[in-house]
This record gives sequence, structure tokens and C-alpha cells, in this order.
Amino acid sequence: MSKENRIVRNTAMLYLMNIAKLVLPLLTIPYLTRVLSTGGYAVYYYVRTVLTYVQLIIDFGFLLSATRDIARFREDKEKVGEITGHVMLGKGVLSLAALVVLAVMCMFIDLLRQNPLYTFLSFVQAATTIFLVDFLFHGLEQMHVITIRYFITRAVTVGLTFLLIHDDGDLLLIPTLEIIGNLVAIAWVWWEIKRMQIRVRVRSWKTTWVMLKDSFVYFLSDIASTAFGALNTLILGIVMTDHDVAIWGVAMQFVSAVQMMYNPVINSIYPHMVREKRFSVITKVLKIFIPLIVLGCIVVFFGAELLTAILGGAKYAEAAPVLRWFIPLLFISFPAMLFGWPVLGAIGKTRQTTLTTIVAAAAQVLGLGLLLALDQFTMFNLAMLRAATDLLMFLLRAGCCWKYRREFVKN
Repeated sequence: MSKENRIVRNTAMLYLMNIAKLVLPLLTIPYLTRVLSTGGYAVYYYVRTVLTYVQLIIDFGFLLSATRDIARFREDKEKVGEITGHVMLGKGVLSLAALVVLAVMCMFIDLLRQNPLYTFLSFVQAATTIFLVDFLFHGLEQMHVITIRYFITRAVTVGLTFLLIHDDGDLLLIPTLEIIGNLVAIAWVWWEIKRMQIRVRVRSWKTTWVMLKDSFVYFLSDIASTAFGALNTLILGIVMTDHDVAIWGVAMQFVSAVQMMYNPVINSIYPHMVREKRFSVITKVLKIFIPLIVLGCIVVFFGAELLTAILGGAKYAEAAPVLRWFIPLLFISFPAMLFGWPVLGAIGKTRQTTLTTIVAAAAQVLGLGLLLALDQFTMFNLAMLRAATDLLMFLLRAGCCWKYRREFVKN
């Protein structure tokens, strides 16, 4: 299969998965917002947001660093198996650190402290992702395995959700069902690894430590980028009411679903750009997707009431204006993401990519501090701040691309 056809196939597979990520929440979120009270839904959404930090600690940037390493040694199955084994060992150690961080957060945040078992089960669900090794299949450009894995996980979870979740009393079943879905997917993934004749093994702790240090810069970028989303929700849950968290959550679920649709392009182009380093690929992507994104923003502006009614029902009507406030973010986040690892990262500008994220995250944190100090912490201001910091990150990355333009390969 030619390189161009491989990119098309992998992008199609990732789009199929992300369409599922969009469609399935459009089934489960409206169901949960209707069977759970606003307080119950606030717990569900807030804990999921907090677990973003836990997942970042466990993943530690390996989806980028390990994908890069696998892509470089894809023809050497022994080396691929070693990389996979060391990454899994590193993630196992990191999961213990993540559990400590979560325990500390539970001491200071009421929503977590009041729901300890739900929070712990959500942690277990995150920890089981260690065995899903998506980085392996990203590096090998075998995206169909990731797509099938996701379908298996979500089909089990969604089916059991409709069958078993009926009110707030069933809240603990939500992370339990996700754990079950992950276990089924793990069985499938490891059957694929065996079929591909990849032997996963660990040579030494020293190698794992070296890989952790190598991946740290990617982790910094990932953890800094959470300031654009998870940190906003984290503070919102401390400052505002559970009802406000639920309203914000419904709007953000739609925004997250749209941004998931951006990920297939980002994820499929990254390993290709690592090898080819042709900026013309990025130009073509922008010409195709920017008009589609503009069209989508128009749909959101005129259809916010309908979209929030579908997601949450009448009791979440207040989420419609919040969704409109996110339109600038929906537009700018795609080029901001694209000019990161798929462009700068592909030409080895790891430090610059991470620095742009950290600078934008620092601006976000500073903005949050100013909103709190000036008593202007509202959902509108929060949405505008998020869009502004994404714009800052895009401008910084675009400037770096111009500065290092000669390092891209000409057609």
C-alpha cells in the first residue's frame, strides 16, 4: 500500500472512530441528563473532568513520544515489543502517582470528597487503559485496530448504560460499566498483538527511566494544555454551584465532541509528517477543513437551542447561550492543534511546541486569576478567555513555523 493510500485509510478509520465518539455520546448524554438529576449529572461530568488530569499522568505524553519511536522502528518487531513493554511499565508506576494526586484532590474538593467510591472506580477505569497500548497501533499506522477497539469498548458500555442506569442510585454503575468495556477491549487488543507476532517485554528499569525522561516534555505540553479545559471546569466546580457545573458540562460536551472530530486529522498526519516533513500536506488539510469548520460554526450559532435540547432536554435550556459563546473556540482550536505536534513536532521542534503550550496555559491561568480577583468569574468570560488563549497558542506556533520554514522538505 502506498504512503498516500495509508494516510487516507488511517484517516478514514480514525474519522470512523471519532464519528462514533460523536454519535454515541449523543445517545448516552441525552439519556443521562434525563435520568439523572442535575446534581447527579454534575458529579458525572465533574469527576470525568478531574480524571483528565489522572489520565494525563498515566499517559505521560507517550501517545506522542512512543508513537514516534514505534514509527521509527516499525520494521523491527523485537524493538517494537521492547518499546511497548517499557511504556507499559512506566505507565504502571505513573498510575500509582496519579492515585496519590487524586487522593489529595479529594481532600480539598467537595464534589470528590462526597463521592469517594465513584471517584475511585473512575480511577480504576483510567488505570485499565494502560493495557490498550494505542501508541503501538498509531506508530504502526494500524488505525483499524484502535477503531475496532473503541467500538467494542463503547458498544458494551452504551448497551449496559441503557439497560442498567435509571436514576442517581445507579451512579456507581457508570464507571463500573466503563471498566467492563475496557476489559473486553483489552482482550481484543492483545489478540491483535499476538496475531502480529509482537512479543512485549522489558529489558531493564533503566530503559524505562530513559523513556520517561524523553517523554516528559510531551507530558508538560499535555498537562499545560489542560488549562484550556479541565482547569476551567475544576475551578468552576469550586466557585459555582452544581447546577452551573451541569449547564457548563452540557455545552462543553458538545464542544469536546466537535474537537474529537479534529483528532483523526491530527493523529493520522503526525506519523506521516515525522517521516516526510512536507508542509504542503498541512496546506491541503487547511484548505479542506477550514470551510467545513466555518459551516459548522454557522450551524451552532443558529441551532444552539436545538442542539442543547437534544443533549440535555428542557432543564438545560440555559446551556444554549453558553454554547454560542464557544463558537470562537470551535474555529481557532483546529489550526492551533494542527500547528503543534503534526507540524512543529514533526521537524523536531519539541521544545518550541511545548513552550507555546506552556505560554498559552500560563496566560490562561493568569486570566483565571484576574477573573477571580476582579469578581468577574462568569461562564461568558470563561469561554472568551479559553478562545483567547487558543488564539495566542496558534499565533505562537504559526510564528515558529515561519521561523523554521526552511526545515520543511520541499515537494
